[in-house]
Formats: sequence, structure tokens, C-alpha cells
Amino acid sequence: MQKKALVTGASEGIGRAIVKKLASENYTITIVARNSARLEQLHKELPHSIHKIITADLCKKEDVLNLAKLFSEEHYDLLVNNAGAGVYGKFSELPLEKILTIFQLNCESLLVLSHAFLQNAKKGDALVNVSSTVAFLTLPGSATYSGTKSFVTALSEAIWYEQKKRDVYVMNLCPGLTKTEFSNRAGGRKVQPPESMYQSSEEVAEEMFQALRKRCKPTVVTGMKNRFMVFLTRFLSRKKAVNIMGSIP
Repeated sequence: MQKKALVTGASEGIGRAIVKKLASENYTITIVARNSARLEQLHKELPHSIHKIITADLCKKEDVLNLAKLFSEEHYDLLVNNAGAGVYGKFSELPLEKILTIFQLNCESLLVLSHAFLQNAKKGDALVNVSSTVAFLTLPGSATYSGTKSFVTALSEAIWYEQKKRDVYVMNLCPGLTKTEFSNRAGGRKVQPPESMYQSSEEVAEEMFQALRKRCKPTVVTGMKNRFMVFLTRFLSRKKAVNIMGSIP
């Protein structure tokens, strides 16, 4: 039987790669993003035409609530909460409206959709919440983003434990640096990390899918270098880790 998935932030980057991977594995997918033109283009590239497009801005509570209603109207085997955004700059110097918009997208919309999905989930279903390696590394200069991803990680790991007895799998997916437009949209970095530190979106999607098959652990950090970096944080005090991250231009 063909499985159904819903993927947010599907029009580009990691979300787009996840959609293509799931389609290649014979999922029927509802693709969600606010850019309808990019969604239409993605739809044309998928191997069959029974997928659904929903144009929605998950920074808007009304759009989030309307999307959440879907889970009571039809059954989905998989939800991938991928939509997210960030902004570079000192917290006190950024417009509060911008900060609250990012919080709405990264935290509130993810929470609402996760709750609605789990209310209607069945044995064998899965929820993937896309977090980040910065959930483990407080990031001065991007305080809102790292803070929201810490929330996503803590929430997802707790839900993973709560849902185990139902056999509903919850994954906290933590990519590191990935070749997407994310950094440019967030305002760009003063100094670009070496190319060797980046993964492609397709590599992240592949690791997500393999972990989805195994269904064995709550947090999946993609990329060997990222896993090593997260491992090293165990040996640093919080103060030391913040100082190191804050010194990166």
C-alpha cells in the first residue's frame, strides 16, 4: 500500500530533497511552502502526478491551523516538519517583529502540526522534526535560531519517548552546514566555512530516510563531521562552548 507524507518547507533545500527522496520510494506527498511557483516546478519533476500542492505561509497562525485540520480529515503515514528560518545579528539589535516571526515558524507552527499529526497517528506512523546541530551549540549572533532549534530538539526527544509504546516513531533530525540558500536568507555569514564542512541536501535526505527505516533512536545527526562535533561538546563546559561559538565571525 502506498504511503502518504506531508512535507513543509518543501520548495527548496533540504525539504525539496526530502520530497524527491520520498517520491522515489513511492510515497504520495503533500508538498507545502509559501512559494507556489517553486512548488509547481517541483511537482513537475516528481515521478508521478498524484501529489498535492498546498501554498501556505507557516509564519501565519491561520495558515498553520488550516494545515493542521488536514490530519483529522485524511490519514498521513509521515509528517516532516522542515520549514524554518533564521536571522544573523545581535539579539537586542534585531527588530522584535522579525524575531517573533522566526519563533512562530520554527517553534509554534512545528508544535501545532506535530500535535495535530500525533492526535491522529496510527501504529507505524512517523514524525520527523528538522532541528539543527546548533541545538547543541549555543550560537551568539544567531541566538533566536539556535534557541528555537534547542526547543525543537528537546520537544522531539521527549515526544519520541512518549510515543514509543504506540509504535509511532519521532525523529529529531539535526543537519549541520548544508548547501542551501538558508544562510543568504538569514543575512549571510561574515566568513564562510570551508566547503568540506558542507553536506548536500540530498545527503541529508538520504540519511533521514535510512534512519526512518531503522526507527532506532530519537536524534539523528547527519554527516560524520557533524556527529564528531556534537560528540566533542560533551567535554566542554557551557561557558567554554559559548565562548568558542561566539568567537566565530
